[in-house]
Formats: sequence, structure tokens, C-alpha cells
Amino acid sequence: MKSYSIQEINEVINGVIYGTTSQSITATEQLEKASTSEISFIGNKKYEKFWEASKASVAVVNEDISIEPGDNRAFIKVKNADLAMSQILALFAPPTPIFRNNIHKSATVDETAIIGEGARIGAGCYIGPKVEIGANATIYPNVTILDESTIGKNTIIWSGTVVRERCHIGSDCIIHPNATIGADGFGFRPCSEKGLVKIPQIGNVIIGNGVEIGANSCVDRGKFSSTILGDGCKIDNLVQIGHNSKLGKFCIMAGNSGLAGSVTLGNGVIIGGSASIKDHTTIGDGAIVGAGSGVVGDVPAGKTMLGYPAVEARDALKQWAILKRMVCDSKK
Repeated sequence: MKSYSIQEINEVINGVIYGTTSQSITATEQLEKASTSEISFIGNKKYEKFWEASKASVAVVNEDISIEPGDNRAFIKVKNADLAMSQILALFAPPTPIFRNNIHKSATVDETAIIGEGARIGAGCYIGPKVEIGANATIYPNVTILDESTIGKNTIIWSGTVVRERCHIGSDCIIHPNATIGADGFGFRPCSEKGLVKIPQIGNVIIGNGVEIGANSCVDRGKFSSTILGDGCKIDNLVQIGHNSKLGKFCIMAGNSGLAGSVTLGNGVIIGGSASIKDHTTIGDGAIVGAGSGVVGDVPAGKTMLGYPAVEARDALKQWAILKRMVCDSKK
């Protein structure tokens, strides 16, 4: 079991210790569930009220926290408790699954594939012709990577993921279980003879560096060229990214949200959970789309959109207030 003193933990996060405790810390936990040997955190003043009832001996807190830690308890004050806690979680993280050999004997690796130094390939994987896997990449069991695709160095691909042919994933990415990269885009056209005719999707997917894609999410290949995810994008579970969409750097898409085809997101765009974006829509740098919203037109940079159909946040709030008054008046 891992165990650290408060001083050893503070060496990692470089905060300021308030109070004293002799208790060794063996794990992390939220305030309400923490035991005396566990460290917790307070990232907002509204959670101060939970500290007195908590059994935690140590909490990482923001600098504006005003309460005292109490007897044999301590705070480590930092500028951002959430970021500091991420460092502590890494400190206590259990080991990743074990690879007895870098390439499992049951993996199928085409003779033309190029496997970088230190790369690991788990049981039941299929690595197709002319695939390139970068140094120190980790491919967990039962991953399929088809012809001419490339995987960057240090990238981790979890079990069940399928990377279709000619798709390219950058370095330091994490692809979670059962994601699909490069499935056909949803392209069909009415035909008097055949009903619906499938439009071939002959492009690919290009994913930048430091991108994370959640479980069961799908990034469709482009119809003509590429669907692109810029460096640092973070995609939650169960997200759909349609063909020919282009995401700038450091975009966030929360669970169950979706982009139709040919959507363009600027840098730093945030898409809330279950939000949907109409095809051929452009959303400017730093814009935010609230959870459950439906965007049907272009959004200028920096705007916050709410509602279905989505309008600027302040207009949506006014509309909701008026509707609430109307409902209240109708019940009188």
C-alpha cells in the first residue's frame, strides 16, 4: 500500500501547509466518504460546510478557503485545488495492466507493419499491412488497426477500439474502449430505382497530439478528404463526430453530444452533454454550447448558446423567465 506524509505530498503540489497532522495518507476520497488516512479536497467555498463532518485528516484547498483545519488536521492551500488533486491522484494511481511480452503471441501483426521501440501490443490484436505504431505506444487486447494507419508515440489505445484504414492518430493520445475511428460517414441520396444510394466515404480521420476520446465514441471518416481533431481535444463517452468535421485545438465535447457532417469548431470550443450541432455549421473560438442545446446556425467566437433551437444565453434565460411567468399566471 502506498503511504505518504503531508510533507511528501506537498513536495508534489508545491502548496502551503496550514495546520499539522501526524497521520500518514494512503488514498484519496471525497469529503463525505473519506477516512482519517485519506486526503480529500475543497475546490469551492460552498463545500466548506462538509469539512467539519468529514473524517479526512488532510484536504487540498483553494487559497480563498476561510475555515480552519482543526486539531490534528491540515490543509494544503494551492491556487487551483482541482489541478493539484489531479497530481495527487496520479501519485496514488494503481499500476496499469501487465504485459508479459511487448507483443503477445496471439496478436496478428502484418509483416509490413512498422512497430516502434518499446511499443506494446496485447492479445488478440490485429495490426494490418503498412500500419505504423510509434515508440512506447500501448495497444491493449483486441484492438483492430487496419491498413496504412499510423499511431503516434506514447499513445494508448484501449480494448475493443477499431481504427479503420488510412487513419492517423497523433502522439500522447488516449483512445478509450470500443471507440471507432474512421467508420463510414452517414451519406445516402434518394434514387428512384434503388431507394437510397450509399455515397462512398473515401477520406480518412486525422487526430492531433494529446487528444483523448471516450468509450463508445465514433469519429467518422471524411467523404472526400479528412475529418480532423486538433491537438488537445477531449471527447467524452458516446460522442458522435460526423464526416468532414474539423475541430480546432483544445475543444471539449461532453457525453452524448454530436456533430453532424462538415461542422467546424474553432479553438477551445465547449459542447455540453447531449447538445447537437447541425451540418455545415461553424462555431467560433471559445464559444460554449450548453447541455441539451440544438445549434442550427453559425455561432460567433466567444458566445454562449442555450436552448433548442439554441440562442444566445441571455436571450434564452429571458425566454425561460417569461414562460415561467406565463405558466404561473395560468395557474392562478
